Amino acid sequence: MSQGSNIDEWHDPVRPQPVKVDVNHLILTGTLLWVVALVVLLAVPSLHQDGRGWWPWVPVFGVVLGVVAWLYVRRGRGNATAA
Repeated sequence: MSQGSNIDEWHDPVRPQPVKVDVNHLILTGTLLWVVALVVLLAVPSLHQDGRGWWPWVPVFGVVLGVVAWLYVRRGRGNATAA
């Protein structure tokens, strides 16, 4: 390799296209997983006892944030079509 080699030799001018993702489906799937985590935490008492009383609140907030995100996207403010 020479001292003055051109970095553009390795540059690929083809840019990848953005991946199409159904954001509503993604948000609802994530929210459903938080619901499952909450049910498991509440079904197994040893997971929320002995100083771990705050653990069930984590999936509760996950569900709340998932619902807020779903409402935000449903209103049309969460899409990047205007970007």
